[in-house]
Amino acid sequence: MKFQVPRGTRDILPPDSERWAFIEAQARTILGSYGYREVRTPIFESTDLFVRSVGVSTDIVRKELYTFDDRKGRSLTLRPEGTAPLVRAYLESAGLRQENPARLYYLGPMFRYERPQAGRYRQFWQIGAELLGAQDPAADAEMIDLFVSILRAVGLSSVKVLLNSLGDDACRPVYRDRVRDYFGGHLDQLCGDCRERWETNPLRILDCKVPSCQPLLEGAPRVLDALCDACRDHFAAVQTALRALGIELEVAPRLVRGLDYYTRTVFEVHAANLGAQNAVGGGGRYDQLVRELGGPQTPSIGFSIGMDRLVMTTGEPLPAGGPPAPDVYVVAREPGATIEALAVARALRGVDDSGARVPLRVMADVQARSVSSQMKVASRAGAKRVVFVPPDGDGYAVRDMIEGKDDMKQPDLDSLRSWLHARRATTAEAR
Repeated sequence: MKFQVPRGTRDILPPDSERWAFIEAQARTILGSYGYREVRTPIFESTDLFVRSVGVSTDIVRKELYTFDDRKGRSLTLRPEGTAPLVRAYLESAGLRQENPARLYYLGPMFRYERPQAGRYRQFWQIGAELLGAQDPAADAEMIDLFVSILRAVGLSSVKVLLNSLGDDACRPVYRDRVRDYFGGHLDQLCGDCRERWETNPLRILDCKVPSCQPLLEGAPRVLDALCDACRDHFAAVQTALRALGIELEVAPRLVRGLDYYTRTVFEVHAANLGAQNAVGGGGRYDQLVRELGGPQTPSIGFSIGMDRLVMTTGEPLPAGGPPAPDVYVVAREPGATIEALAVARALRGVDDSGARVPLRVMADVQARSVSSQMKVASRAGAKRVVFVPPDGDGYAVRDMIEGKDDMKQPDLDSLRSWLHARRATTAEAR
């Protein structure tokens, strides 16, 4: 029997996995610099959590959930998005609720049963951030600024923010009635899904991607024309703040996003190199979600970045063609010295007591090869230096593989490690 990766999923192999690690590391650095801390939730939750938060009328709940019963008959679902699990964790943690506001982020796989296409998979990864407990427009601006900063940190300079407001409980019912009345006169021109949406949640029609529905969408009422004064002022303040931060934005009155919990600000961030489907991710304000899940009234805003699509836009932030070259390859000069070589390699990888230095990348032979064979392996791996395990304990000889010459012999491992760190720093400065 031949096994293959399941449809809609993929293996992330070197060198792609190294690009992923680079992007994840950059994102964590930026998130930390803004004061956000990581939350890790289970990959499955109670099905009711997603039905209640995402919305029973959304395509995600109606068509895309991976749902199963456990051995006691409880309905569980692989998480299709990260906000609802994070909010559930927030409500269960007294410590997080004491933070005002709470700045949190997550990074991990999500699952939706949808048609695979470029950059979209049934198991996909997201980076997400949530700011819980802040209602001022400045919170919206910080969230969008954080999103853009992550993209810039991984090498994307040409990004554009699409911005809209969906109103709140005061003005959204008025807009919903206008949309229902408009599409009610064109039901025969709508796709089957949109006719269902007209019955359950007509605003979902505005998110339809079916080509035959697009001409009708162009003539639909604009949400911005139905905003109350408070929502209109909030939206204007967000735009002013973003422009003051130097962020390019475009007001997009048709932007609604695909989840029911959004209120007021919604946004998407687009990047080049993705063709027609050029959204890297997006988010919005969800001022009612915490209360709907059993907590107090907590104005909040968040976003998610699609890692799969982000990797497609960033190209080659790391050299392709093989693993990173080791700083050092340890060669055992005598038969039977393999274990000693492994011990030397482990010692060289260590950092100083303060933890200030980045560990050296060190490899050693594990196949009891001859010295000449080990040297060939070190050369193919691109090792910058070779350290020879001495047969008599008389110091550690070092060979510079780039210059092709012997370096100064080091008397002990501590001296050798310090010397190698200094040489690496000098090389980096020269570059």
